Amino acid sequence: MTTTSTPVIPASPAVPPETEQRWTPRLWGVLAVLCAVLFLDGLDVSMVGVALPSIGTELGLSTSSLQWIVNGYVLGYGGLLLLGGRTADLLGRRSTFLTALGVFAVASLIGGLVDNGTLLIATRFVKGLAAAFTAPTALSILTTTFHQEKARNRALSVFSLFGATGYSSGLILGGLLTNLGWRWTFLIPAPLALIALIAGYTLIPRDKPAAEGGHDIVGAITLTSGMLLAVYTVVSAPDRGWLSAVTLGSAALAAVLLAGFVIAEKRVRHPLIRLGILRSGSIVRANLSMIALFGSYLSFQFVMTLYLQDVLHWSPLKMAMALLPAGLVVAFGSPVTGRLINRFGTAPLIISSMISLTAGYVWFLLTAGDNPDYATTILPTMVLLGGGFGFGFSSIMAQATHGIDDSEQGLASGLVQTSGQVGAALVLAVLTALIAGNAPAVGDGDFGQFGAGINLVTGVAVVGLALNLVPLLALRRRSAELAV
Repeated sequence: MTTTSTPVIPASPAVPPETEQRWTPRLWGVLAVLCAVLFLDGLDVSMVGVALPSIGTELGLSTSSLQWIVNGYVLGYGGLLLLGGRTADLLGRRSTFLTALGVFAVASLIGGLVDNGTLLIATRFVKGLAAAFTAPTALSILTTTFHQEKARNRALSVFSLFGATGYSSGLILGGLLTNLGWRWTFLIPAPLALIALIAGYTLIPRDKPAAEGGHDIVGAITLTSGMLLAVYTVVSAPDRGWLSAVTLGSAALAAVLLAGFVIAEKRVRHPLIRLGILRSGSIVRANLSMIALFGSYLSFQFVMTLYLQDVLHWSPLKMAMALLPAGLVVAFGSPVTGRLINRFGTAPLIISSMISLTAGYVWFLLTAGDNPDYATTILPTMVLLGGGFGFGFSSIMAQATHGIDDSEQGLASGLVQTSGQVGAALVLAVLTALIAGNAPAVGDGDFGQFGAGINLVTGVAVVGLALNLVPLLALRRRSAELAV
């Protein structure tokens, strides 16, 4: 694997370039199960986000407590993604995937039945923990099942489509179900997860655990505790204060634990995570790009949710419909992304993604004013952001897992998804600190301090663009010099 991103992804060495992998009905079935789980993840996250005000009213939760319904999920998800991906490699993808999916279903059911805010937050943490195992495992099952490069890129495009469709559907369903009762937003995922579990048990082929490794207990303990504490520090900092003793102390302890993990991995015979995977420049850029993509995109939607509902008094359903075009662009654009990756490679598409994201945020800043018009401001912004996410997600995933041995696909998948989740948590935490206490009063129509949040996400997208554009330009310059 080279340390620079090439214009076109070379064919997998395991399959001759001219060989086309045949898409059998069973292969389609496996892809359908994996897509259903990603759809369910997006559906769950967006539905719960729309229902937060109703949850707070019924259970008597404060705004800070409500945030932990979101942050509890992020804590479990972002904190254990790396462990989840590597566990699938070491213990078997199929068994890890099905077990975690069962836990997700049970936690969804319990979450819809509890009457206590603390228990509700606990179920969200457990669901995040389960997703930390299903998400990277699903991606590693996909990348090892679709072993031929063109088939893999095509499958990734379909996979991305369902993720976007799930998030978009969740916005609409969340608005509709909240009118019936917020509990339905928790209960609906349970039977869907059960159906996916039965289908997965039937269709996903059995695989063998790794022949050796998996005995790195010190690495497992330091990684899990360090990641959990790091994510907890990020998501709790806006409430406690970035310079508070608790924040600084937990950040220092997280750094010590993660440093201990790195030391342990260098000394054990069979490390939990092979740190050499980070020697590839293209993989490092893919992970940084995922931070920029998720950090800016999800933070922007958070700002819009607050502004449209709390300041402009839009209903949950009206707000969901306003944000829907981004998901529709991703859904309709994802099927062609795989073909574009095969033709142009990942680097140009990731750069196009960052350009589209940056253009969307800049357009909003230039045209929003105090009361943004839907047709001239919000709609064009969401179309640009949808294009950026659609190009970016599949391309970044393809680049992050390309050239990785099957035995480490779970690790690579978990790494890039951890980057996205932790990056989103970090950017959202900084954004929350920027707008907390300085947002305009409800109903005054002034965009006010929310603009600082948009400036932040714009800057994140610009950094993501520079990280990918500069190496590509440097590579082309060296190629031109050699050709002279």
